[in-house]
Amino acid sequence: MLFPKRLIPTYGLIVLFLLSGFTIYGQDSSIPLNASIAYADTLTIKPNLHNIDSLKSVVASNLIKGDTLKSVWTLMKLMDAYSHQANYAQAYETIWSALTLVDSSDKKVIKSHIYRRLGAMYSYNKRKEEALKYLQMSLDIMKDQVEKGTMPKASLAHSYYTFSYTYRGLDEPEMAKKYLDSCYIYYGDVPDKIDLPFLKFEESYVLREEQKYEEAMQTLAEIEPWFQNNTPSYLVLVYAYWAVIYKRLGDIDKTIEYYKKALRISDKYQSHIDFTPFIYEKLSENYKRLGNYKEAYQSLDKAKTLNAKFFDGRSQNNIPLMEIKNEYRLEKERQQEVIRQQRMEKLEQQDKILLLQRIILGTSLVFVVIIGFVYVKHIRSKHRAEKLLMQKTKALEMEQANELLETKNKELAASTLQLVEKDEFLKRLKTELRGEDGTVKVSEINRVLKSISVGSANNWEEFKLRFTDVNKNFYEKLNNTYPNLSQTDQKICALIKLNLSSKDMARLLGISTKSVHTTRHRLRKKMGLQRSDNLEELIASL
Repeated sequence: MLFPKRLIPTYGLIVLFLLSGFTIYGQDSSIPLNASIAYADTLTIKPNLHNIDSLKSVVASNLIKGDTLKSVWTLMKLMDAYSHQANYAQAYETIWSALTLVDSSDKKVIKSHIYRRLGAMYSYNKRKEEALKYLQMSLDIMKDQVEKGTMPKASLAHSYYTFSYTYRGLDEPEMAKKYLDSCYIYYGDVPDKIDLPFLKFEESYVLREEQKYEEAMQTLAEIEPWFQNNTPSYLVLVYAYWAVIYKRLGDIDKTIEYYKKALRISDKYQSHIDFTPFIYEKLSENYKRLGNYKEAYQSLDKAKTLNAKFFDGRSQNNIPLMEIKNEYRLEKERQQEVIRQQRMEKLEQQDKILLLQRIILGTSLVFVVIIGFVYVKHIRSKHRAEKLLMQKTKALEMEQANELLETKNKELAASTLQLVEKDEFLKRLKTELRGEDGTVKVSEINRVLKSISVGSANNWEEFKLRFTDVNKNFYEKLNNTYPNLSQTDQKICALIKLNLSSKDMARLLGISTKSVHTTRHRLRKKMGLQRSDNLEELIASL
């Protein structure tokens, strides 16, 4: 099967196409899929495409071939043809058939064009609410496609243009101007762009309603040649609106002349014949002003006849339209209601399941929270106990280390004092040896003196080793903080660390007490200390 089975009974229109025996119009079968869209209240197709039977045959042929898209484009052209013959029932049915063909597809752009035509159809019958609803649906689709990047921004011009001429038909010039301005904003170079004269015509209407009659007529005069060469059928509207301007200016003869020109164009091209009752009514009014009551009566009678044919609710052409006999929409509403009911039931079932899941989840969460709370409390208590134990252990270790350090420092100080005493003894011995006269040999004296000097140096090295063992990081910290200290300075620092007096330092180093004071003074300068700084406290902190 080449197309969905559910589409066959819709309106009976497609069945009629398939059963028709007319010859397929050859040129129309090659219409490009991105062809320009014929505007809903104009007929921009060629005159020979007005043949409704040929258009119906093209649709049937495309459906047999399975080419749904070409069928839809041709259905929209067919709707335009019906509209210009004021056969709104068939036009209405045709455009709904086009929507049926693409309803289940993802052809958003085509749906947008169809919604625009539906909006225009409703506006013909002054059904403003429905008209604006479908026009807005069309615009929303186009905006979505523009945001997704599948359509250029210029494509929005079509939607705004349709809004503009719809508000013109509803005689709301301010809204017509608003959407015309939006149309100009998005007007650009696209394959199916709106020809500028169509926009200029809408502009002339706005100028006319703003009482800028000279500008309005100048605009109409500029676009008239283009319509004569390209879309002469549209001159029905051009001349009719031109006539209104002459009427407002008080030129009755020109008013009648342009209304007659509009009627001749409508009769020649069989287009916009739904507009002819209005023209005949206006002709009647103007003939009456001139005192030509015969022509006034004939024009009024013609207007009433055409109004009854096209717009009277008793017209056989319009009864189906006025009753909104729309099986598609009714079926869609029934389907949507069934779907809605099923969805409601499904949602209620899901709500019950969700409620049960929430209860289970809530209970589980409460249980997990309680377990977590107990566990965290236990862990915190354990960590607190461990931390307290570690603090006590660390305090004990530090206390023991300090005690050990103090003991070793005391031992070191005692040992140092012993060394000092030893050195003093040796010094006295040296003095005595040097001062005695006798048979002691000079070589023996020199040997004793040499051994005393070596012993003194060894004593310092022994002290340094024992001091470093007790205060392991002292020299490292001292050198890192004050790298410019000499070896003598470092010795003084070590002895200050042991709280030795200047006198003991002098005896240990073998220098005078004055030299110790001088060395301490030089040491303070190297360390950058002020008079208020305590050298002993600083060295004790290392």
